[in-house]
Amino acid sequence: AAAVVAGVLILRDVAPRLPGPLFAVAGSIAASAAFDFSGHGIAVIERINGGLPPLGLPNVSLREIPSLIPAAGSCFLMIIAQSAATARAYASRHRQALDDNADLVGLSAANAAAAFSGTFVVNGSPTQTAMVESSGGQSQFAHLATAAVVAFVLLFLTGPLHYLPRCVLAAIVFTIAVGLVDLRGLRDIRAESPGEFGLAVTTAAVVVFVGVEQGILLAIVLSLLRHVRHSYRPHTAVLVEQAGYWRPTPAVPGALSAPGLVIFQFGADLFYANAGRFAADMRELAEAEATPVRCVVLDAGAITSIDYSAARVLRDLQQELLSRGITLMLVHAEASLLSDLHRHHLSDVIGADHVFDTLRDALATINRQQATQ
Repeated sequence: AAAVVAGVLILRDVAPRLPGPLFAVAGSIAASAAFDFSGHGIAVIERINGGLPPLGLPNVSLREIPSLIPAAGSCFLMIIAQSAATARAYASRHRQALDDNADLVGLSAANAAAAFSGTFVVNGSPTQTAMVESSGGQSQFAHLATAAVVAFVLLFLTGPLHYLPRCVLAAIVFTIAVGLVDLRGLRDIRAESPGEFGLAVTTAAVVVFVGVEQGILLAIVLSLLRHVRHSYRPHTAVLVEQAGYWRPTPAVPGALSAPGLVIFQFGADLFYANAGRFAADMRELAEAEATPVRCVVLDAGAITSIDYSAARVLRDLQQELLSRGITLMLVHAEASLLSDLHRHHLSDVIGADHVFDTLRDALATINRQQATQ
């Protein structure tokens, strides 16, 4: 195995266009047949039945289906995760457009066809993709050529494959897998996003020491938790005019945009998990001691939706501010947010005359109101 790894890696550097793994397989088969590797305790693969698989319906009874669901679910999860990750990585590397939906349709059709021939599940294998790329394949013709070679081997060359040592297969997969480790990308992730780097390293460790399925599940769970964490504690700011521009400043208690005015910017959709924090921040800003707050303008440019729980919190907050003589206004509300406000009956509570397309319109209204008082 060590000799195969060394040979493939050396050939990759010296002559990258030559198929090193193919030479390793052919050479090991010839050596195994000549020197009887199996007789000397070296494990070889089992004898393979030649010919193409027969077509037919899967031989599965209704009672066996429930026991197959966990395995089928695991296959589905791994196919989607591996195929999507592989396609995105190589599309980015070669600056090609990617259509995830088209890939899923192709995978579905391929696996449906595989079901009628009893073959292995079809997915976007990272190792096989790396082998095709290392051989210079960048088009659909490479896949057609691969299918033709596999069919030829199944029809005429399954006998010699019986001499192939198992360690050679493992060594070839190992050399390909090593090439898939993007150390430069990991360094960039560590420098730019330490949180994502920790997630990547943790996932890789679980894949290596536990299993691929467990690693994928852990990555999904950790990614969701990280997303929820950012949504729970989004970026917030109080806009303050500086040199003719409204610039974000930390949303700390007592911060004011102008005397009696707070322009609050919330950087995420409003939902049950962050609604309480949103209301608490708004209350703290409205309780400025230096100058009584008379108007709070919510910059909703980053808010695209609001759920039922958050709508109730916003309703209560608006009523609380109103009871204290504080007007609540909205600016930069997208159409989707306006639709949610209407569905939750918040449009009438806030008032259509308190919702503005731009901050300039809101400030003009505030100035007119102050001039008439």
